[in-house]
Amino acid sequence: MAKASARHILVNGEEQCNDLKAQITAGADFAELAKQHSGCPSGRDGGSLGEFGPGMMVPEFDQVVFSAPIGEVQGPVKTQFGYHLLEVTERTD
Repeated sequence: MAKASARHILVNGEEQCNDLKAQITAGADFAELAKQHSGCPSGRDGGSLGEFGPGMMVPEFDQVVFSAPIGEVQGPVKTQFGYHLLEVTERTD
């Protein structure tokens, strides 16, 4: 069964999400931005969601996490929780 590890930053607005993505692209540390801005409890851990399989997260997450290149920040990804930046840190098929 496929498994993935990922980290994310959850914010309320698409504009803020795009701004954080630009900061990461410019060299800002993903984990530090997650600690400062993420509305998810995982922000305390630098946005780490740990390891999970298909169907364990919302469908929008699965679509990105099980197809996106590893180590490349994706987003904004809109879910019922808000807007996310996602980075796949590991994946096995």
